[in-house]
Amino acid sequence: MKIVMIGQKGIPTLFGGIERHVEEVSYRLAEKMDSTGSPYQVFVYTRGYYTPKSKKKYRKINLIHLPTFKTKHLDTISHVFFATFHAIFKVKPDLIHYHGIGPALCLWIPKLLSPQIKIIFTFHCRDYFHKKWNSFARLSLKLGEIIGCYLADEIIAVSSEIQKYVKDNYKKEVIFIPHGVNQEKSIPAKLIKKWDLEKDNYILAVSRLIAHKGLHYLIKAYQEIETDKKLVIVGPSFYTQDYENELKKLAQNNPKIIFLGARHGQILKELFSNAFIFIHPSEQEGLPLTVLEAASFGRPLLLSDIEAHQGMFEDLPFFFRSKNAKNLKENLESLLKNPHLTRQRARKIKSYSRSHYNWDKVVESIILKYS
Repeated sequence: MKIVMIGQKGIPTLFGGIERHVEEVSYRLAEKMDSTGSPYQVFVYTRGYYTPKSKKKYRKINLIHLPTFKTKHLDTISHVFFATFHAIFKVKPDLIHYHGIGPALCLWIPKLLSPQIKIIFTFHCRDYFHKKWNSFARLSLKLGEIIGCYLADEIIAVSSEIQKYVKDNYKKEVIFIPHGVNQEKSIPAKLIKKWDLEKDNYILAVSRLIAHKGLHYLIKAYQEIETDKKLVIVGPSFYTQDYENELKKLAQNNPKIIFLGARHGQILKELFSNAFIFIHPSEQEGLPLTVLEAASFGRPLLLSDIEAHQGMFEDLPFFFRSKNAKNLKENLESLLKNPHLTRQRARKIKSYSRSHYNWDKVVESIILKYS
């Protein structure tokens, strides 16, 4: 069976939840056999600025490099448009898997031109709530959601919240398949020592620098707290340079607030392993993979009380009122004074993560929708 993945920037993952999802699912699929006893042939479309054009294969996955109009509003949709036509007329797959409501804008094309191709749509997030988009972009994203929900042969929701939303608003059958997470072992601080980071001497946030991620609330709260622990913010801006500048202005050159940009591999593992606490102040999410990754390293979690967060680990994380820097400050101060409490919760969260979020089970569930 030939399977095409469309919507991601590329793999291997540098940043981005959809990219991580596609990578983890694709390489596991490429290791398996389909119902005829043949290996799954998996094709992942990539963008030149994300995946080196020289890389044609990755973990048995076929990488296809196509151009994109690299602007804030045209980057994704132009790449998805090119990928859709390339898939139909060059790869000629048995199945196209679209990831995200933006890419779903093009889902009607194979339905019209090659109706024999099965179409899967994974609903990752209601992106039109994200503050970086203008009104036309939000309308386009909403249209992509409508097209995906009405025309896809199968709909996958990454959270129970999205599953309920689709059922209530579109009266369509949708299966809930969450992200998985790799179960990680904590490793000692070595590479991160160059930023004077040691075990438990910093607070960690990992997120793209986008307004709806709520990092401005975190910086405002941190600035009001007396602590020796540093605040480490990991992640790139993505067509959001103005917001990155705003965050750095809020930081007021505080030497204890460290912006590390995009990090992956060993450094990111060390950052997760040794953080005192992981904070995710987002205003809107689907199922945030960075929170799952923090949990897999056994980090205590302080999360905004949005519905998506509350459905992830039951009552094991600590919560603060979303969009409320004052309440975030109060909760963080309390946890800084009670490290024994954070350690207790961290052990339970790691155990919960191991039993509820498993990539191998995710792939088995997706294969059932492919067949």
